[in-house]
Amino acid sequence: MKNQDHITQIQEYGAGHYHPLPIVIASALGCWMTDVEGTSYLDMLSAYSAVNQGHRHPKIIAAAKDQMDRVTLCSTAFNHDQGASLCKKLALLTGLEKTLLMNSGAEAVETAIKLARKWSAFVKKIPPGEAEIITFENNFHGRTTTVVSGSSNIKYKAPFGPLTPGFKIVPYDDIDALRKAITHNTAAILIEPIQGEGGINVPQPGYMTRVAQLCEKHNILLIADEIQTGLGRTGKMFACDHEGIKPDIMLLGKALSGGIYPISAVCSPHLHLFKVGEHGSTYGGNPLACAIAKAAIDVIEDEDLDTCADTMGRYLMQQLHKIKAPCIKDIRGKGLLIGLEIKEAYPKARFYCEKLMLEGILCKETNDNVIRFAPPLNISKTEIDGALPKIKHVLHHATL
Repeated sequence: MKNQDHITQIQEYGAGHYHPLPIVIASALGCWMTDVEGTSYLDMLSAYSAVNQGHRHPKIIAAAKDQMDRVTLCSTAFNHDQGASLCKKLALLTGLEKTLLMNSGAEAVETAIKLARKWSAFVKKIPPGEAEIITFENNFHGRTTTVVSGSSNIKYKAPFGPLTPGFKIVPYDDIDALRKAITHNTAAILIEPIQGEGGINVPQPGYMTRVAQLCEKHNILLIADEIQTGLGRTGKMFACDHEGIKPDIMLLGKALSGGIYPISAVCSPHLHLFKVGEHGSTYGGNPLACAIAKAAIDVIEDEDLDTCADTMGRYLMQQLHKIKAPCIKDIRGKGLLIGLEIKEAYPKARFYCEKLMLEGILCKETNDNVIRFAPPLNISKTEIDGALPKIKHVLHHATL
């Protein structure tokens, strides 16, 4: 079957809730993916940062195969020999004492919301049902009903009411607006250190520090959503590390899986507040996921991928700034999480992503007018240099 045959079939039988590029991937390795027709492409999306280590990293694949020969699932009815060591590894990595393992990023966010609300009642003594969580315009924390209740994107929430109360949304990177929104009932601030889906929005230097200071001053939990920015993506192990911030709750996912099997983590010293039966998941923290996650973390540490992201990210950013195409409005990011914003008078970013696909480069638009460049963290300078002339050509010459 050719690309179009698969696309026609999924359009007939699938839900159609995404708008993928018109390509059908059949295999992948490292920074490269190949479609069903045998054409190879440089992956500059990394499955939205789930493949920081590159596709099918041999050490992670080996860990998965070894665990599959032993046990893959025993549910939370029993302990298993992979869970404790992963929780310890995450405690040492994050500096936060306890970990609760889930499956998806959205589940981790839901868990953090429940934890913050229980903390607000039992520790801060906010009356039941009155706790507020502050979120930010253009955020993206997932698509469950409760999570979208804290979103400013009408597309994510408008058709799905009634929504969950208890959220207050303020402008991102505006410390005065945040300060004014805080009340005695503020239980937590849920924030992405860098907004990914919102357009690769990088706050001003010192912003995260001031957010943390407000949380400390007003006895508020700081929840850092590092699901996309964590585990090396921005040139540090965590994006919070750029300003030395230690949140009360850190959320991890995506690259924790090594791109192989879903797993997410909620790391916090406050997890003891959950009592038996109050929260959990059949597959959360299963043996297969834990074995894979340990190997995924080892690869990031052993190969120093956060430093790689910093070095290659600086280089890619410098080279992109040399492209003086008239359609470019802004280039921003940290590490290998880079957004190239297109001016309003030009076609939407999707148009350029489709043209780049024809040149053998896979990336994806975000927030309509931003092209996201986020390749695996082990991308080489040679691979970047091979992509740059194609990116330059598309930005200069692509027309409707």
